[in-house]
Amino acid sequence: MTDKRVDLAGPGIGDYKKIAQDLPDDYQALLSPMDRMKAVFAIKNYIEAHLCKELNLQMVQVPLIVDKDSGVNDYLDRDGSRTPVEFPCGLGLDTPLQAQVVQAATKWKRMALHQFACKVGEGICTDMRAVRKDYFLDHDHSAYVDQWDWELAIKPEDRTLDFLKNIVNRIWKVIRGAGQLVQDLYPPLKTSNYPDFPEKLTFFHAEEILDLYPDLPRKQRETRILLDHAPAVFIIGIGWPLKDGYPHEMRAADYDDWATETIFKNGEQYHGLNGDILVWNPVTKRRHELTSMGIRVTKQTLKLQLKMSDQEDFLSLPYHRAIINDRIPLSIGGGIGQARTFMYLLRTAHLGEVTVSIWPKVLKDICAKKNIHLLE
Repeated sequence: MTDKRVDLAGPGIGDYKKIAQDLPDDYQALLSPMDRMKAVFAIKNYIEAHLCKELNLQMVQVPLIVDKDSGVNDYLDRDGSRTPVEFPCGLGLDTPLQAQVVQAATKWKRMALHQFACKVGEGICTDMRAVRKDYFLDHDHSAYVDQWDWELAIKPEDRTLDFLKNIVNRIWKVIRGAGQLVQDLYPPLKTSNYPDFPEKLTFFHAEEILDLYPDLPRKQRETRILLDHAPAVFIIGIGWPLKDGYPHEMRAADYDDWATETIFKNGEQYHGLNGDILVWNPVTKRRHELTSMGIRVTKQTLKLQLKMSDQEDFLSLPYHRAIINDRIPLSIGGGIGQARTFMYLLRTAHLGEVTVSIWPKVLKDICAKKNIHLLE
């Protein structure tokens, strides 16, 4: 049996020799660098406008840096393996502020719903930029991250899987619509070399995928579900330990609710009100994550998840106290990877073709040999 622990915390440590084998040898970009940039901004404008219309959101400003002591920064998982960039700032202060570059705006957004006085059914969307220094840098993981981070205020009775699925389907409608738009604007993107974007998502709970592939680790299970069952899926229930003792993937304890009991099937209780949209990427021939999202924790599930994660000391931080004391609304939210979405819709082999970041020489050399030209 393959070790299931190796990929629980997201990207993990990769292998550039394997990346050299996996990236396509016969790659030819469908658009020139300039046309790609025009298409990127066409997608960006479409998604921002239609996501806001579909979910009743308003674009707002979002922080790049936050106060370390606020508890607002996103730690991405719960094993402490990915830490934010941190620095003192404030010239002339006796005690400088301790600033952190955000890793995502997940927790800030929920507090911002209160700041912007959002009522139930109203929400915000952000053009978020972040730095994640502890990623292994490959074709679809970058130290520089851009996301449409969004959040929507909800009622207690909205905290159901049916409500989550409805929101997920509306997001997929927007993403697919953006793909159709750029194909119309740039006909070379509509090619028989690649299948069209799937019309619908298929929903699976992480426990169901484990039942199908009990001996495989998480990433291999995701690959098989995309190849064997559907090219676009939403995986429900990421964070709670599955029947084999491992979570599908490590997930932070203080935003998505992965502890609430949901489906009862074949005598087993499934958990979780969160999940990920994954697609099969026909260019890289690999699984491709576009977005993570979920209904957010209540004060009860926050306490439970922090206890399970041995992070109960977080309860003293301002963000966590705001949840405990009912000062911020119940909500649902997520982050849609911008560069990941551009890469998928524009049929590129590497993030570096649609965004500018830094890459190790070994990766740039691999790409150059394969006719993959990265922006610098």
